[in-house]
Amino acid sequence: MKRNRLTVLAAALALAAGSVAAQERHDHGGHDGAARFRGGMVLDQRYHHDHYYPAQGASVGVLPRGAVSIDFGGSNYFFHGGVWFRPLGGRFVVVVPPIGIFVPLLPPAYATLWLGGIPYYYADDVYYTAVPGQGYQVVAPPAGADTVQPAPPTKPQPVIYPRNGQSAQQTETDRQECNRWATTQPAAMADADVFQRAVAACMDARGYTVR
Repeated sequence: MKRNRLTVLAAALALAAGSVAAQERHDHGGHDGAARFRGGMVLDQRYHHDHYYPAQGASVGVLPRGAVSIDFGGSNYFFHGGVWFRPLGGRFVVVVPPIGIFVPLLPPAYATLWLGGIPYYYADDVYYTAVPGQGYQVVAPPAGADTVQPAPPTKPQPVIYPRNGQSAQQTETDRQECNRWATTQPAAMADADVFQRAVAACMDARGYTVR
């Protein structure tokens, strides 16, 4: 009986240790690069965008997998899923991006606004405009943005399957390069469907299936 109790106790301790280790992996990003933020999440309901983002000033120990590094004005920024980061004290803090900075691709979800015949793209309190051949530039809120009605919601980000066994790093590199190429195609900057078709064509040519 005593031996059985010791066996049960040892199993319980092992299970507890495994739970702690799993929690530590989750806190530090885990194998899938998922980020756990200190500072909470907020719901962005402007233009019926209705997406959650980490609050400004929130921080994370490990950047989400696929975050893009961007140098601007002598400072280093990181961009992922519509969220901007800057390194600070061994962590990465959510910040407002500077006006004028470029990003190679739009967030997976965004609202499209038309003002003066020009499309603006909005996500997480940031506005973007398309610059052919360069990507998208962060701009100040355009005049009339408070009263304009957004265009219908954009389609979700497509699923990309590496047919030739490309690594996650190679897939992300190809995706970014295809996004840049897509911005050079006629009408892609004004029509999200054209842009997504251009990206899908580029990825297919590089050995990926896009659905």
